Amino acid sequence: MPDVTGPYAPGTPCWIDLMVPDQQAALDFYRDLFGWQGEVGPPETGGYAICAKDGKPVAGIMAAMNPDGSTPDPAPPSVWTTYLATEDLDATGREITGNGGKLTMPPTDVLTLGRMAVAEDPTGAVFGLWQAKDFMGAKVVNEPGSLVWNELNTNDTAAASGFYAAVLGLRATPAEGMPGYFSLAAGDRTVGGMQALGTLPAPPDGPSNWLTYFSVDDTDSTVDAVIRAGGSVLKPPFDMAAGRMAVVQDPQGGAFAVIDASTTEGP
Repeated sequence: MPDVTGPYAPGTPCWIDLMVPDQQAALDFYRDLFGWQGEVGPPETGGYAICAKDGKPVAGIMAAMNPDGSTPDPAPPSVWTTYLATEDLDATGREITGNGGKLTMPPTDVLTLGRMAVAEDPTGAVFGLWQAKDFMGAKVVNEPGSLVWNELNTNDTAAASGFYAAVLGLRATPAEGMPGYFSLAAGDRTVGGMQALGTLPAPPDGPSNWLTYFSVDDTDSTVDAVIRAGGSVLKPPFDMAAGRMAVVQDPQGGAFAVIDASTTEGP
């Protein structure tokens, strides 16, 4: 279902954004790689850029900055953040702190678009929360150049399973035919995955994280394009149950995965 026309169910990844030192360079990179259209936003939104694919929002890109608008020194690492939908951000925030997580950015109104927060689960993985108002999130998914999957790589799958079940109702179950991999379901729909750190591509002692996957129509050529643009490869293209995938970094260090699932039902 490439076009999203209704609200996202609670717990479903509904939006992604990238924080980088050089916002314009990132806009140019992802324009060339995925065909996104986007430009630096107005001052009232801190210059936040909403990128579109065929006129529909797919992701955000923002410049790393201090609260006073200055550039942080040293610059924080470039990172893609996965936002999970919630119908009541304040209640979800209380569940997060009550179940061993913490809020690193408290619930905040974003004009009339919605309310957001940033949190850290008990295993150290950072994620966002979005309570939609005028803006529900990504309006196109699961097609080349857009979000197709979100995956939690964690140092404690049992702790993470309990946390996301209590906070957002996400249910973790072993994925058929994929030993060590778990499906995350919101209601009766699979919305993401989970696995232990060290499976790929991070080392076993790396930080827990949410990895963003983008759909592409040719994994190998996409990786070649990343390299030509100054990016790097964390995991070269390989075939797996869901399709042909790779894990890469953009020129500023933002890690993401790409997958061609055209011959499968998706990851």
